[in-house]
Amino acid sequence: MTTTVITGANRGIGLALAEKYSSLGHRVFALCRNSSPALESLNLTVIKDIDVATEHGLQQMQQALANVSIDILINNAGIFSNETLDDLNSQRIMQQFQVNALAPLLVTERLKAQLSSHAKLAFITSRMGSISDNSSGAYYGYRMSKAALNAAAMSLARDLASSGVSVGIYHPGWVQTEMVNNTGDITATEAAARISQLIEAQNLSNTGSFKHSNGESLPW
Repeated sequence: MTTTVITGANRGIGLALAEKYSSLGHRVFALCRNSSPALESLNLTVIKDIDVATEHGLQQMQQALANVSIDILINNAGIFSNETLDDLNSQRIMQQFQVNALAPLLVTERLKAQLSSHAKLAFITSRMGSISDNSSGAYYGYRMSKAALNAAAMSLARDLASSGVSVGIYHPGWVQTEMVNNTGDITATEAAARISQLIEAQNLSNTGSFKHSNGESLPW
């Protein structure tokens, strides 16, 4: 049985991914700070009180997954806020770096020894992390943190290739979640279905690819 671990799995895209992989018959470990009725209703293992942006949360994660061999690790947990040039908030910016960029790297490092041969890592990023795709400015913390996540994921693709581990860097699309006040143009369920297909096709020949969930390759 394929074992899949998902961070930030209590709502939005993370919840939809948990539901998708549970429906596929995977052994799913859903990590979150706070659970939700929707997550609890699924046939999977919920691991609560996991704040991946803290040392305590990372230690709790390691203890909970100590004997688990991981085939798919999806780093999904993230936060969003908009800082304009006239309203820069360094605390919010640093928090986005901590959660969006550093935490996924630390999660991967802490669980590296438990990745199975030919395991797959997926990072849920944003096309807002693309420098050449930035046509509107603003969103300083979010853009910078996602660009940093993309850079870290590419380094992981290089460093883990010799171990048979592949890396995918995926923009889910403009998804109807609380993060964007449900104003997206696709549902979380559709985004999860697309991402799961990309992960299925992921291997060492395309490791480090930065893609839209619709399969389009995105510019850096």
